[in-house]
Amino acid sequence: MTNIPQQTTDDRESAAPGAARHPSSVIRRTTGFGGIPQVSNIAPERISARKVTVRFDANVGPGLPWRFEPERTSIEVRLGEVFTVFYKATNLSERETAGQAAYNVAPTTAGPYFTKINCFCFTEQRLAPREKREMAVVFYVDPVLMQDSEQDDLNTITLSYTFFPLRLPPPYPPPQAGEGKSKYPPPIAGEGRVGAGGAIPAGAGRKI
Repeated sequence: MTNIPQQTTDDRESAAPGAARHPSSVIRRTTGFGGIPQVSNIAPERISARKVTVRFDANVGPGLPWRFEPERTSIEVRLGEVFTVFYKATNLSERETAGQAAYNVAPTTAGPYFTKINCFCFTEQRLAPREKREMAVVFYVDPVLMQDSEQDDLNTITLSYTFFPLRLPPPYPPPQAGEGKSKYPPPIAGEGRVGAGGAIPAGAGRKI
C-alpha cells in the first residue's frame, strides 16, 4: 500500500459555503453494479484533515477456480489522499483460466466521491496453471464530499470486486509430424505483479 503526499488544507476552506458541488479533478464516469465510482487521470490538489475508512472486499463468481483477496481488509485515508493497494489472485487449477473483474462501491451515495486513477477492472486477466498475480488499484476519496451535508455521517466506504470467468478459445492443436514445433508455446506458470494497464503506476511502490 502506498500513498502519494499532497498539500493539506483546512477543512473550512475545502467546504466553503456556496462552493460548486463538482469533483475536484477532471473525471469521466464509469459503470459499477451499485455505487458508481469516478475515474480520473490526475490527483486532487488538496487533502482534507477529515478521514474515512475504506474497506476492501473480494469475490469470485461461480466457475472460476481462483483465490482472490485484498492485501489488507481496510485502511484509513484522508479525503484527497492518493493510495495504491493490491489485490492478489491465484489460479488454483492445473489449466489456464481467465477472468474479468467488475466492482461497486457501498454505500451507493459515496460513488460520486470515490475516484480511481488506475484499476485492473474490466480488463481480461489470464492466469496460467497455479499462477499468482498482484493487481493494483490507485484511488482517492474526493474532498468535495465535505460539501455534501448528506454525507456528514459517512465514516466507511467499501470497494468490492468480483471476478467472473471468461471463456478461453480452444487450445491450438499440436504440430503434425514433420511440421516442427508449434508456434504457439504453452503458458508458463509463475508469479507476477501488474498495475492497471499492465504496469505499476509511477511512485506506486509498496510501503513497508
